[in-house]
Amino acid sequence: MPEANFDGLVGPTHSYAGLSYGNVASARNQGAASSPRSAALQGLAKMEAVAALGLVQGVLPPHERPHIPTLRALGFAGSDAEVLARVAKEDPVLLARVSSASAMWTANAATVMPAADTRDGRTHFVAANLREMFHRAIEPPVTARALRAIFADSARFEVHDALPPRTADDFGDEGAANHTRLTASAANGGESRGVHFFVYGASAGARRIPARFPARQTRSASERVAELGGLDQACCVFAQQNADAIDAGVFHNDVIAVGNGNMLLCHELAFEDRSGTHAALRRAGGESLAIVEIAADEVSLEDAVRSYLFNSQLLTLPDGTMALVSPWECSENARVRAAIDRVIADPANPLARAIFMDVRESMRNGGGPACLRLRVPMTSEDLAAVNRAAIVDAAKLEELRAWVMRRYRESLRAEDLADPALLRESRDALDELTRILALGSIYDFQR
Repeated sequence: MPEANFDGLVGPTHSYAGLSYGNVASARNQGAASSPRSAALQGLAKMEAVAALGLVQGVLPPHERPHIPTLRALGFAGSDAEVLARVAKEDPVLLARVSSASAMWTANAATVMPAADTRDGRTHFVAANLREMFHRAIEPPVTARALRAIFADSARFEVHDALPPRTADDFGDEGAANHTRLTASAANGGESRGVHFFVYGASAGARRIPARFPARQTRSASERVAELGGLDQACCVFAQQNADAIDAGVFHNDVIAVGNGNMLLCHELAFEDRSGTHAALRRAGGESLAIVEIAADEVSLEDAVRSYLFNSQLLTLPDGTMALVSPWECSENARVRAAIDRVIADPANPLARAIFMDVRESMRNGGGPACLRLRVPMTSEDLAAVNRAAIVDAAKLEELRAWVMRRYRESLRAEDLADPALLRESRDALDELTRILALGSIYDFQR
């Protein structure tokens, strides 16, 4: 069985606040009006397209936003409306931070290590602490609750809380966006043994460090995640991300490389030690591993970041070939489109087709198709133990579309975040969603 993809539903407060330092697209669109309804419908359309390929598609819920408990912990008191009014007046940036719908990018939700690779034969999830960005660092508790509600069978699944963010061990963890699981063939499900590729930007022995933007993932965090998941070190490869790429806006490895099964598609400037990283992956993954590289003179770092070529989903189809689910921006960039066509035409790798999707609302905030999903390799037995209400089919997709149309605003601007009605609308929407997805009381306002 191929892996399951769990996409994040875009939340009702989806907005362009430019909060993610180092994310060029997020900064470029700061202050523009957003469309939460269109964003959520685009995400559902992508889920539908992946499910139509014959793959298992699941859904993860948005988070409660604006997050009033965070504001109260910071000393703001009074009714919810009074808290919102005071924060909007005194610190509008803080209001934007606690209102961000960034949990939609579930590639940052956790790192997943399937049962075939772990010592105890269970699938392990380690929620990411996302410590570098305040608006994301408040996500881990609800992320862990949501994962436990979906993967509740403790005989098969273990969900770990996020690593402590501020310790001497320097645990900066951004989740699956800096982790790739590779296998000996195109088969990428939970029944196949895998190699775990962890990419970090900072470590005590880093060759170089970025000069402009922060390196968010630390090697110590990646090593601790692998330890919690019970991985054999022989099946782990750790590599440093290229510092120049980070400074060009490659804030996570999944903006410069994407892997699946026995194929790694990456940019020439993805890793600090290019040849050493490739050699380590081949030693761990075997000769069947196809490392497909895009040269810098074929697609520049700037074009890679603008198009999010490497933030495409690389998927194994039921017939054993692979498809690349890319944003529309890749088809509109002549150089990027030519690079994709070249890779598809090469019989030395299993990529057979490209599918271009409109996820422009997400792209304007700095997240492509791969940002929106968490990959979970499973067996058929694992899937049978998953909360089925979180797996989409035609009926579930229709129910979710109707929910979005009822509950989401068509347009949202920064000043709307202080509207108490938006808070009420969002809570009502999420309360209904927990019933649709059979999640129980995962939100603070429900507890």
